[in-house]
Amino acid sequence: MVLPILINRVITVGVLLVGLEILPVWATGINAGGRPAMTSLPFHVEEIASFDRPWAIAFLPDGRLILTEKAGKIFLVTQEGVKKEVMGVPKVAFGGQNGLLDIAPAPDFQSSHGIYLTYNEPAQTGSRLVLARGELKEDKATARLQDLATLWRQDVSARGGQPGGIMAFAPDGRHLFLTVGDRMLPEKAQDRDAPMGKILRMKLDGTVPQDNPFAHEKGVRALTYSLGHRNPYGLAFSADGRLWEHEMGPRGGDEFNLIRPGLNYGWPVVSNGDQYGGAKIPRHATRPEFEPPPLYWNPVIAPAGLVFYEAELFSNWKGSALIGGLASMALVRVAIDAHGRADEVERFDMGNRIRDVAVGPDGAVWLIEDDSPGRLVKLTPRS
Repeated sequence: MVLPILINRVITVGVLLVGLEILPVWATGINAGGRPAMTSLPFHVEEIASFDRPWAIAFLPDGRLILTEKAGKIFLVTQEGVKKEVMGVPKVAFGGQNGLLDIAPAPDFQSSHGIYLTYNEPAQTGSRLVLARGELKEDKATARLQDLATLWRQDVSARGGQPGGIMAFAPDGRHLFLTVGDRMLPEKAQDRDAPMGKILRMKLDGTVPQDNPFAHEKGVRALTYSLGHRNPYGLAFSADGRLWEHEMGPRGGDEFNLIRPGLNYGWPVVSNGDQYGGAKIPRHATRPEFEPPPLYWNPVIAPAGLVFYEAELFSNWKGSALIGGLASMALVRVAIDAHGRADEVERFDMGNRIRDVAVGPDGAVWLIEDDSPGRLVKLTPRS
């Protein structure tokens, strides 16, 4: 029966989010899919360097960027564009949507020089998503990842794309969140024993936190924080400590979700898009036991990369989520109010597919393009 399920779910969410005012679980999200992009940009776009299919960027404490190329290379890059290749990168299964994926310095990088990365590992029947950590060793001329250790690996391989592989560290620096896509096997997103279609939460060494929603269970269930995800390419914490995610829908239905522990986001049972062949998928409103997105895009923007802007340089952007757009070739700004209501407020036409977004130490916004060559660019205000 739907009513007891819904009552139980509301009680569970209320217990987990004591003190937070949230939208009702049956609220209807906002569709921002048809909005136009601005061609008159309020910022300068400065090209810094170019790369072969860059995939992810992150800032190190010294102000340099660390950057991945999907085919299997890592670079350290100064803000002036001087590159240094990092050796010791594992072999990756490169092709389609798969390859070398996300990268991030450890929360304790200043003392440990730890680097986390995700990639598709070659397997006889496709590839497996892997989360690993290594130590960055560097001198004036060379840089290398050493003592690379696997923290988590999919225990089954898949031939499809949609790997996910995006990381986010909790604000306290003690936990790591990892997105795992459905690998083009949609039914696996609802299979609690399948390492696909989930957001995982783990300690920094890959072990299970005892306060996870299903920590008492075995395998991937113990690490699962949420499920029912399709192709999540954005994951980040806002300043108030809430965890937000975006994922690509099928034909329509890209989602921007507030992630809460233990909840099911519905894929592939519900979606705000339809199958590529035209078959209809029930909407979120028809199944209140699944968590609906407060914001979605139909037509799609194909979101990739997510960062919350908390600097002063773009003063009117403070608190906004910045999202790269692949199909939309745009930088998208989303505003979120105190109640968790999200809406796209600006979309900037960048003229190329935007793969990732980062904020520099001075508040400048940095983007990489999904292209070969794909540029690394810096955005600063015009005024």
